Amino acid sequence: MKIDERLDRLTERHEALTQTVELLTRDLQSIRDFSRDIAEGTARLLHIAQIHEQRITRLEGGEK
Repeated sequence: MKIDERLDRLTERHEALTQTVELLTRDLQSIRDFSRDIAEGTARLLHIAQIHEQRITRLEGGEK
């Protein structure tokens, strides 16, 4: 294999690796966004559960 062929192959591999890293970076950002959305949704559900717990306590004659 001549040096030019080896350089061409290395260039192709480098381009393929670059594309892979770009795709992985986008996927990681999507996962971060999804995780943030899950965390926000969980916080909202926790808040709703706390409100319901306080309401049940009041209805049962407790304080709060």
